[in-house]
Amino acid sequence: MGIKMGAACLASVMAFAAPAASAQDKAVADETLPTARSNATDAGSTSWQPLAGQGVTLSLGYTGEAATNVSGGLHPDAAHAGQIYVGADLDLDRMFGIGGGALHVAVTNRHGHNLAAMAIGNNTSVQEIYGTQNTHLAILTWQQTLLDGRLDIEVGRSQANIHFLNSPLYCHFQTNSACGNPTFVFKNSNFTYFPASSWMAHAKVHFTPKVMLHAGVYEVNPDRKRASDHGFNFSTRNATGVIVPWELSYGTDFSNDRLPRHYILGGWIDRGDYADPLRDDRGGIAILTKRPAATRHGRSGLYFRFDQMLTRPDPASERGLSLFGVAMANLSGRVEESRYLGLGIVQTGTFAGRDTDTIGFAINDQRFSDLAMQRMNAARVAAGGRADIRRHQYMMELAYGLQLSPAIRLSPNVQYILHPDQTGAPDRTKNIRNAFILGFKFTVDAIKLPGR
Repeated sequence: MGIKMGAACLASVMAFAAPAASAQDKAVADETLPTARSNATDAGSTSWQPLAGQGVTLSLGYTGEAATNVSGGLHPDAAHAGQIYVGADLDLDRMFGIGGGALHVAVTNRHGHNLAAMAIGNNTSVQEIYGTQNTHLAILTWQQTLLDGRLDIEVGRSQANIHFLNSPLYCHFQTNSACGNPTFVFKNSNFTYFPASSWMAHAKVHFTPKVMLHAGVYEVNPDRKRASDHGFNFSTRNATGVIVPWELSYGTDFSNDRLPRHYILGGWIDRGDYADPLRDDRGGIAILTKRPAATRHGRSGLYFRFDQMLTRPDPASERGLSLFGVAMANLSGRVEESRYLGLGIVQTGTFAGRDTDTIGFAINDQRFSDLAMQRMNAARVAAGGRADIRRHQYMMELAYGLQLSPAIRLSPNVQYILHPDQTGAPDRTKNIRNAFILGFKFTVDAIKLPGR
C-alpha cells in the first residue's frame, strides 16, 4: 500500500509538467473553486505579472490530490486527480476607460482518477478536484461595479458554486464533502459546479459594509455536464430551465473586526428537469427495471451557514482559531438526501514561525431521503441481501496545511468515512466497510514561483 501511495504522490508532481489530458466526465458532482489562487497570506510575497501595467493580471497554477484507502471500502487502491488552471483578469478601466468594469477568463485541464468510484463505493469523493475531466473553458464573464461599489453585477459563462455557498475555510480540506461546497446542494438540485460553465448572471447589493443580498440565475443544461463538452459550446438548445440561488449575509473581515465572522441565510429555487431518485418512466423502481428514471421538474432548498473567528492573540496577525458550520435541508421536490449537517474548526498559525500554516478538522452528516433508502434497499434485497442499508453517512478529515513558500502549499490529511453509502455498488449484499483514507493535497501558484 505504501508503494501505491508513493506512486500516486509522484504522479501528482509529474502531472504539473504533463500535457493536457482528456478523460471521462464526472461520476458525481464536484465542487472545487479556482484553487490556482494560492492560500498563501504572506504579505511579502511577490508575483510575476508582466502585463500588470496594462491592466492584465495573470493566474497559472496546479492542484494535485492523491488518496489511498488504507482499510475499508470495497478494496485497497490509490488514485491521483489534478487540475491545471490558467486565467486572466482584465481591468477595463485601465485598458479602455470603462470605470468599474472587468473581464474574467479561465481555462482548466482536469485529469486523473476518483478513488471513491474506484475503491470505496460511495458517491462523495475524497478528492475534491476530480470532475469534468478535460480541457474546459471555465470562466468568461464581464463584471461591473456601480453606485460606488454598492452594486456588483457579473454576467457570462460561469458556475453557481464559485459564487454561492463557499468559504475559504472549506478548502483547507481535501474531502469533497466540505471543499469546495457542501455536497448536499449538488445531489438535491441542478446547482452548477466548477469548471462546467453555462450562461449565468449574479448580483450583489451591499446595504451596508457588512450586510449584503446576493442572488443569481444559472442555466440548467445537461449538455454542459457531458464528457464531450469543453465549455466552448454556447448553445442553450437543450436547456431545461434555470436555478436561482440567493444569500442574505452579515459579514466582517480583518479590516473592520478583530474576530471576523460571516452569518448567511441562503437557498435555491431549481426550475430545471431532474431524474427521479426512485421511479422509472412507467412508475416502477428504476434500479430494478433498468428503465430510464422518470423526469421531474422543480426543487428547492434552504441553508444556514456561518464562520466565526474565536481567538486572535495578536491584532497585527491573522493567527487564530476559527469555527465554521452549515445546516441544509430540502423544501420541495423528490431528492436524494433530506438533510446535511457540517461542522469544522481551523487553526491558522500552528508552531513558532509557521504563521500561515493551518491545522483543521471537519465532519459532516449526510442523511438519505426515504426515496433513496427505498431504492438502495430494493437493490440489496434483489441481490439476495437484507434491507438494512444505513441512512446516515458520516465523513470526516484531519488536515495540516504547510505553506512551504508563497507559491507552494502541501496538505497531508487523513479521512474517515463511517457508513459509506452504497450508491457506487448497488448490488452489494452487505454494508461497505468503514473507510480509512490517507490523502495528500498540494497547490502550486506558478505566478509566485519567481518570487522568494
